[in-house]
Amino acid sequence: MNSVVISGTGLYTPEYSISNQELVESFNAYVNKFNQDHAEAIRNGEIEPLQESSAEFIEKASGIKSRYVLDKEGILDVGYMHPHLPERSNEEQSVQCEMAVSAARQALAEAGRSASDIDFVIVACSNLQRAYPAVSIEVQAALGIEGFAYDMNVACSSATFGIQAAYNAIQSGTAKAVLMVNPEICSGHLNFRDRDSHFIFGDACTAVLLERSDLATVKGYEIVGTKLQTLYSNNIRNNFGFLNRCDERGVGAPDKLFIQNGRKVFKEVCPMVSDMIQAHISEHGIGSQDLRRLWLHQANLNMNVLISKKVLGRDATREEAPTILDTYANTSSAGSIIAFHKHKEGLNSGDVGVICSFGAGYSAGSVIVRKQ
Repeated sequence: MNSVVISGTGLYTPEYSISNQELVESFNAYVNKFNQDHAEAIRNGEIEPLQESSAEFIEKASGIKSRYVLDKEGILDVGYMHPHLPERSNEEQSVQCEMAVSAARQALAEAGRSASDIDFVIVACSNLQRAYPAVSIEVQAALGIEGFAYDMNVACSSATFGIQAAYNAIQSGTAKAVLMVNPEICSGHLNFRDRDSHFIFGDACTAVLLERSDLATVKGYEIVGTKLQTLYSNNIRNNFGFLNRCDERGVGAPDKLFIQNGRKVFKEVCPMVSDMIQAHISEHGIGSQDLRRLWLHQANLNMNVLISKKVLGRDATREEAPTILDTYANTSSAGSIIAFHKHKEGLNSGDVGVICSFGAGYSAGSVIVRKQ
């Protein structure tokens, strides 16, 4: 079996950032207008008044201070409150392809590779902007890569599941080098009129280049092993899909965007993930004291604090469990890879860490890596 190394990573960050305060000002303006427009129904007890939010509440609940988005104006427009992304012609590069190409080129440059060295492309993300043709094949064509490509979706765990798919292909000899990209436009499926979730997500795209370690031209991170887990749950859900048109009663309903039962997610996912990481490292003879870094999914700071504490048996330092959540917010599958991309330096040869993602499904993925 071929050994596999992560030899390059890339990151596309949108140019627009929205602070908690900016988001709250827009949300509260919507709340006040709603309550005024429905004042009589509220007085009669027919509907409940909406409650305002605050920047302090958001940061305490999530650890998020701001987020990057593809479109700021549409989101903050009280009469619109979602990103304005004009549809492109079929002859133009799609938005997700454009994001993926930008991140991919960084990963290729870091690994000292060109498109001719890659023979497999995976686009793994929570929401694909179309059913077909596959975005991955569009990315493959845009970069001039020969070989094959496919899309996959395992929600927030898409990146770690994508890494395992690439890992398996290289191990078995199906491919020599794989480009795995995660173009996440999370603002597109977020309900900016919902107090409990309007602040959660941001947009970004990450790329990971994996190749046979004996062919790599730079020292990177050897993959020691991967572990995946899924457990069916309705606590994080999005019912948007092509069948919506078959029953118009549901068009525009809240469940056609992101919805979750946050308290249940916290209670159920934290032990699931910490137990999985502990079992995974134990399978490879690695103790918690041997872990130098945890690049965790960036969904909620309180979840990451608890998971890292359960895995390490103590509070993790900011270096051991780095966070990018404060500036990027939750970027779904891209989150753990952004953390890895920005905080993979400073480790010595032989040091071990874990890239871990978790989310809807429930799904969770663990990738143990060793610095070469």
